[in-house]
Amino acid sequence: MGTDDVPLDDKAKRMRDLLSSFYILDPSSSPNAPSKYGTLDVINTTSFNPDQYMNILVQKSSLEGILQRHVEMAAEIKNLDTDLQMLVYENYNKFISATDAIKRMKSNIVGMEANMEQLLGKIMSVQSRSDGVNTNLFEKREHIEKLHRTRNLLRKVQFIYDLPARLGKCIKSEAYADAVKFYTGAMPIFKAYGDSSFQDCKRASERAIALIIKKLQGKLFSDSESIQARAEATMLLKQLDFPVDSLQAKLLEKLEQSLGDLQLKTDEIENVSAESKDHSKQGKASNLIPTTSREASVHEFVEAIRAFRVIFPDSERQLIKLVQDLVIRHFKTTELYVKRQISSANLLGVLRTIWTDVLLMDEVLSEAVLLDFSLEAAQVAVKQYIASTFTYLLEDISDALLKVNVSLKEAAEEHPLQVALEASKKAVLQGSMDILLGFRQLLDDDLWLLVKLRDFIIDWVQEGFQDFFRALDDHFLLLSGRKNSLSQDQGMTEGAHSEKVLAGLVLVLAQLSVFIEQTAIPRITEEITASFSGAGAQGIGNEPAFVPGEITRIFRSAGEKCLHHYINMRTQRVSTLLRKRFTTPNWVKHKEPREVHMFVDLFLQEVSVSLNFSD
Repeated sequence: MGTDDVPLDDKAKRMRDLLSSFYILDPSSSPNAPSKYGTLDVINTTSFNPDQYMNILVQKSSLEGILQRHVEMAAEIKNLDTDLQMLVYENYNKFISATDAIKRMKSNIVGMEANMEQLLGKIMSVQSRSDGVNTNLFEKREHIEKLHRTRNLLRKVQFIYDLPARLGKCIKSEAYADAVKFYTGAMPIFKAYGDSSFQDCKRASERAIALIIKKLQGKLFSDSESIQARAEATMLLKQLDFPVDSLQAKLLEKLEQSLGDLQLKTDEIENVSAESKDHSKQGKASNLIPTTSREASVHEFVEAIRAFRVIFPDSERQLIKLVQDLVIRHFKTTELYVKRQISSANLLGVLRTIWTDVLLMDEVLSEAVLLDFSLEAAQVAVKQYIASTFTYLLEDISDALLKVNVSLKEAAEEHPLQVALEASKKAVLQGSMDILLGFRQLLDDDLWLLVKLRDFIIDWVQEGFQDFFRALDDHFLLLSGRKNSLSQDQGMTEGAHSEKVLAGLVLVLAQLSVFIEQTAIPRITEEITASFSGAGAQGIGNEPAFVPGEITRIFRSAGEKCLHHYINMRTQRVSTLLRKRFTTPNWVKHKEPREVHMFVDLFLQEVSVSLNFSD
């Protein structure tokens, strides 16, 4: 058996343990000191008892184990001898290197003391010569410094004497900033010597500054000057210690007056809407580059706010109210605009224009929190737009239905009821699909305002359809003559009623109710499920905002009621005719009949028309 039979890891571990025990003076102090005899490390301790160790080894090990232990100990002794030899060689090399280094240091230090003494002598020589130069040049240096101070003083005096002329040149060239700079620089001298040596210069300068103040005031309140130029004039007046509190109020009033020019106008909204349509045809709408006069005015207004805030640091509250007022005006104009029948592209163009102004103002006045403020105002405008869109859809359907009366009176078409029914179906289904497409554009747009309002838009659209169909059912009830309410919109029902409602209109309403129940509601539900479902879509009490089952039941009932009402109307008409025919007249006052009334033919004709329309 040799050393190769021992595993490498165990061998390396035992070697490290042996070396560690060799360099520890007190093996018992080691944290890994053995606590029992019978371990390998106990041999290296000072309390090692060979007889006891051999007895334990003989008792616990077999003959093969003792021979194996013998081989291992022989290999370890050999390895220790090799390692000790290597350590001796390495230490010997280090001792030789240290000896050579000491020899070199000794040879280098031999001449260092003489060199240091020579260096000290040279330093003393330089110091003595430097003291001599300072002594010889002291009087001349003092004289030069005195002349330099005199020269600077003469320059200042010359500047004071030339100040009135300088101010006059600045006035002619309208360089008011330079004039203020020169005068404020001379103020310390005027305060010290203005009543004695420089009295004339001070008076002439004050007259020039009074003229400059007057011109700055005129520039400040001139309508031809830009807001930025007036703000600069205010800053110069402030540097001249002119009371600017009243000027601050007047300048703020100028800014408030400029809001009227910055507010969106109807014609500007139309231009923005046209441009947004062009962009939508080309692809995704992009922010418009400020080229119009209004956009330039907005940039000028923003820069004026920046300057105003620097000039008057305590004006933050007034400026916040000012910019918020401009945003409110923008959205009030938008709310008036959406009351008209406009497309979603028109609304997107207006919102992008407002958002551009908001971002510009937020850069210079972030304390106004215009982003959240605009979000609240946009929420009202978008909700009003959605509600207005459903209102116009209801009006379109009502207009299509009211044409039944005109068609029946004129009898221009072969089947006027069928034409009116098809027009009404198209108004309901195609009109609903068109407004859903427009609302989808609002959802797909990446404008920050619309992204934040996405869940609200989903809710508003679903709630809008729910309320729209309920209102449409009420309108059908009103058009059919089964409900007379003074609270209804007279504009939508004008011309629909006379002393008696045409029976054809009631029949069209019945057919249209069936169409809404069987065709329109499933199509609209499918589109809403595909495009308008998500985190929102919750009504009152966490119920779905749009319930197609309820709308289906409403119009199923409406169709049945309109059909029964139509039958009742025809029955009443027949009863009236029969009653008139069978009522005994007063023959004294009654004229003789001049023609025969074909009652049966008339009744069969009406039944035939109804059957053809139902088919």
